[in-house]
This record gives sequence, structure tokens and C-alpha cells, in this order.
Amino acid sequence: MSGKATLLDSLFSFPQGYLRNLAIPKETPETFVPILNLEPQIQSKHRLATEEPSRLPPCIRAKSSITNSLPLLFAPIPDTIKMPKMEKTVHQNDSDEAESGAHKPETPEQTQENQSFCLDDHSAASRPEVLSVTDLIETVNEISRLSIAHEIVVNQDFYMEDGVLPPNSLEGRIMETMYKAFWDHLKVQLSSTPADFTSALELLKEVKEILLSLLLPRQNSLRDEIEEALDIDLLKQEAEHGALDVPHLSNYILNLMTLLCAPVRDEAVRKLESITDPVQLLRGIFHVLGLMKMDMVNYAIQSLRPYLKEHSIQYERAKFQELLNKQPNLLDCTTKWLTKTALDLTTAPSSSPDSPSSSSMAHSSPNWAVDNPQLPSSTMVLYQGYLNLLLWDLDSKEFPETLLMDKIRLQDMESQLKQLAILASVLLVARSFSGSALFSSTEFVNKLKHITKALMEEFNSRPEEAMVSVSEQVSQKIHERLKDMGLTALSSEKKACLRGQLQNIAKKENRVRNIVDQRIHLFLKGCLVRGMQESLLDFPVGLTLIKGELTKLGWKFFNLMRHNQQVFSPYYDEILKDIIPPAQAQETEVESI
Repeated sequence: MSGKATLLDSLFSFPQGYLRNLAIPKETPETFVPILNLEPQIQSKHRLATEEPSRLPPCIRAKSSITNSLPLLFAPIPDTIKMPKMEKTVHQNDSDEAESGAHKPETPEQTQENQSFCLDDHSAASRPEVLSVTDLIETVNEISRLSIAHEIVVNQDFYMEDGVLPPNSLEGRIMETMYKAFWDHLKVQLSSTPADFTSALELLKEVKEILLSLLLPRQNSLRDEIEEALDIDLLKQEAEHGALDVPHLSNYILNLMTLLCAPVRDEAVRKLESITDPVQLLRGIFHVLGLMKMDMVNYAIQSLRPYLKEHSIQYERAKFQELLNKQPNLLDCTTKWLTKTALDLTTAPSSSPDSPSSSSMAHSSPNWAVDNPQLPSSTMVLYQGYLNLLLWDLDSKEFPETLLMDKIRLQDMESQLKQLAILASVLLVARSFSGSALFSSTEFVNKLKHITKALMEEFNSRPEEAMVSVSEQVSQKIHERLKDMGLTALSSEKKACLRGQLQNIAKKENRVRNIVDQRIHLFLKGCLVRGMQESLLDFPVGLTLIKGELTKLGWKFFNLMRHNQQVFSPYYDEILKDIIPPAQAQETEVESI
């Protein structure tokens, strides 16, 4: 760990004024999903944020643990990873079957009774030990650190920001009342004769701590200067004797903030210099200092990202193993996900009535397919499982544990894919009526894309109404464009036919939409199997109009799934070896799709 510690020290050893090169990202960070099904009151936050420093008085503020979490990301990583034991629950009277690896299929009644932990219903034999409150808190902290590390690696736009409560919410009104009461009390203290600096000195102590936290380890001289200038004991004595020089303290603090802040905060610091009310000045100082703390955290994230990328696979795998040791059934949903995927790949779409159904086979022995001559490889099962996540039922609780941190990200991709399928369908139908002359213009195509995307915002709630609006706008734009180019405009019959075909896209059984959707998923499957570069060279016919959008989404999906495969491949291999015979599992190379 000495080498890692040295590297970490170097990450924070920036020259004075290092934040002046900071570019504050504007994108909203992704949300997080805890790995374990813990009670809501102890779950980790879905959004990493701190209280708003401009309004929350330090003496009543719960200190944020964000900056403390970053160093804890680099806990010692064990040299070896203990593989999970894929134990099977076998009844005592089935000992012979246990030795041979066979397992009796469960009846529907047994299946209904023996739900997995994903539904929070455990059998007595498989139920894990009840964790103490201390263990639960420790587990939540581990999940939080793992989530932060994972988010930094997979989300290039990830950054920390202040959490602002909705102004009309009950919590927001309560906090607003607390803030106002505190600052009004401070104003009364400073306005009394003689002035009471008790609360003000507590605030100055907080200011001193924040300024010291913004210093680099090697800035010892500046640290000593701050300790001397903001000596709280000395300031308290000066206040008791009426010799406290408030303007001098204010100027000193503002000069320090100017020295340490990023250029984007210079204007905010300059505005503080014109404030004469001491209460408003303190509020402004805490507001800007809070922003500077966020700048520090975000810069640390940018600096840690290369290191995390280098060690993220080992780190995430080690942390997941620690959680698996505490909760041995943590891979139940992952096992069911991969088993069902393998069943779907080996079950013909048009199976005969006498053939076993997918539901009945789902609970049979893991070696159900030993004699099947057309088994998929373990790699293809995993890739198909990844694709199935883009069609996952949002109401299902049985989401694979190894992908829970990316659940919301995958749901967002699913939503984007649906929008792209509809967008491509609209453009293909429109081109069939207007010809290639119009669609050779990138400007015109982009205009149709912009119109369609804007009108599709309500597609999920009102698909028919949304497509009616799209059909009217698109047909009108095509008609006007044809007239402007001196071409034959659409007749009333063709315009009505165009609108009708565009409106039919709202139906799930629409053939154009289904074909486009199939080709999009085929492209994503090719990205996983053959890689992005080769897939882009063989781009699907009919999707060229959305090539830019689909390529961007394809890269996101490819990078996310490849990272997941690298982290959890030992666990997937352990699960799949009980589903697919070893000889078949070795066939990981696929020549074509």
C-alpha cells in the first residue's frame, strides 16, 4: 500500500491556486442505487449532495461526509479474491441427487413458496444472519463508497453539487424557518449594547476550519498565518474588552478567499466586499466557502479518476466480495437472470405444445441442458443478458445484484432507445414520401429531428396525441420544403396517407417501428460481440439517419457493460458453469451474429 499512498499524496499535491484551472461541469450527476435491500431509513442517499452552505448555519449544520469518503475509497485491497460458494439447497432425502448434481424440478406450489431474497422472502435455511445496527451502518457506508468509486469511473460528467430543498416542501419550510431564526438571533446579538460576539465567534471558528481544509499539505506557512490571525481565544479576549477589529477580520478573510478560490468564484468574492451588514456578510462568506468546498471535492474527483480507472476492477470486486461474505445470497437474482437468459436462448420461439415451457424449466436443475446440442456459449449468454436489461420490467424487484448500481443508468438508456426507435421510424416514413432530395440536406433532417424530439416528450403518457402532433408538423415541413425547392408538393391524399402512417407508429405492433427496434438491438449486440469499431463499419441499413445518436448511446452501453464484465466475470463464470457444460462454455468466439 505504500505505492498507493504515495500516489494518493501526489494527487493532492497541487501548486497554490490549483483550483484556478478548474472547469465546473454543468451536467447533473447520475443517481445511485444501493446494492442491498435495506430499510429506507438506513439506505444510502440516491443523490450525493450537501446542505446549502449559504443558508445553513454551521453551528446547527450536520457536517457532510463527502470529502471524508474520498480517501476511504482506497481501503486495502486483498491480494486474492475468495470466490463465492455457489451452494445449492438440497433436501436431506435427496442426498443421492446432490452427489450427482441433479436436482428435482419444483412444483408451482413450491416455486411460489420458495421466493428468492430479492422479494424479501427467505427460507429458514437460506436466510442470512440478522445484522446489528452497527453492521448495517458499516454496510451502508461500504455501499456508499463503492457507489462513489463506481460513479467516478463510469460517469465522466459526475460531480458533487449542493442539495437545494424544494421551497414549497415541508422540509424546505422547516429549514427556512430555522435559518431565519438563527440569523435573526445573530443580528440581535450584534445589535445589542455592548455587542455580543458569542455566536459570531463560533461562526469565525467554522470559517477558520473551512479555510484550513482548502489548503494543500505543504502550505505550512499559510496555515500558520491563518492559525495566528484567526486565533479564536485571542479574538474572544479582544471581544470581551471591546477591541475586536471586525473590518480588519473581514478584509483578511476575503483576501484569503480570493487567493484560494477558482476564477469562477472571483466575482462572488468581489460582491462580498461591498456588503457592510455583518450578518449578511457572514451569510455571503459561508455561501462562497461552500462553493469553494464543492470545487475542491470536484477537482479531487477529476484527479482521482485516472487512478480509480486503473484499480477500479480490483477495488469493486474486492468490495463486492466483502458484501457477499456478509450476505451469502447476494447473487440469487443474478443467478436467476443468467439462467433465464440461457433458457430463452435455447428455447425455440415456436416450441411445440408438448415441449417444456420456459416457466417450468426455470426451476429445473442447472444441468438441464447437458444433452442439448445447440447450447450458447457463456459469453453469448452474458451478452444477451445485458441486452435483456434494456427491456427489463421496471416494476420487477429481481434486478441482478451485480448491476444494481447501474439500474437507473440502464433504465435511462432504455428510454433513449425507445425514443431513437420512434425517431428513426418517423424519419424513414417521411423519407419514403418525400424522396432523397430533401433528406440529402443535413439541415432539414436535423430540423425534423428537433421537431420530433420536442413533440415526443409526452409520448410515454399520451402516445397517440403525441404522434398526431408529430404527423402534422412533419407533413407540413415536408410540404413547405418541397415547394421551396421547386418540387412537386404533396397532394392532399399523400399528405393524409403520410399523417396516417406517422400516427400508426404510436402502436407497439407497428411493423416499421418493430423492424427499427430489432435492428437497434442487433447493433448493440454486435457492439458487445465484435467491438464498437467493427460494428460502426457495418452500420445497420435504415438507421443511418440516427447514426450519431445511436453511436453515442452504443459507446455508453458498450463501456458500461464491458466494465461490468471485467469486474464480475469470476462470479458470472461460477454461475454459468453450472448452467452450461464446460466444453460449451469455452466457445467464446463468435464469427457472426
